[in-house]
Amino acid sequence: MCDYSLAHFPNRLAMEGEQLVVHRFATRTLGLAPAGCGWKQLLLPTRLPAVCVPPGARLRLYDIPEDLQRRLGVGAVEEVTFIEQSLKAFTYRDGVRFANGREILLQQLTCGVRVEVLRLDLAEKPEAPAKLPRLVPVDWRSLGTLL
Repeated sequence: MCDYSLAHFPNRLAMEGEQLVVHRFATRTLGLAPAGCGWKQLLLPTRLPAVCVPPGARLRLYDIPEDLQRRLGVGAVEEVTFIEQSLKAFTYRDGVRFANGREILLQQLTCGVRVEVLRLDLAEKPEAPAKLPRLVPVDWRSLGTLL
């Protein structure tokens, strides 16, 4: 959702349809921030919130750098799935998976890459719970004659 190094920044959950940008925070960590920041964030950049995205969310990346496009075999604009590459503590884990299966950490993107939040729910819906057997009503009075 949000890498450990962004934990002490104000943060919030992304919203569907929102425009974000890859931003370098004061800790030198790359993370997602609102694309249109207000005067408050310009004057006090430490108040710029990190925007957290749940694993499985669908995003569209814009302005992917040419060297990254060549290395990953992707275009300048790509739809991706947000992932956590690891659950290991104190490591960068937030990343994206491209349609061709290639994965990169958010840290491998560059500042200024624009991100559109398409969907926050999981791309793959969990299976519905198995149906319980139908209960048959019992006439307790008739049981007395069987005993």
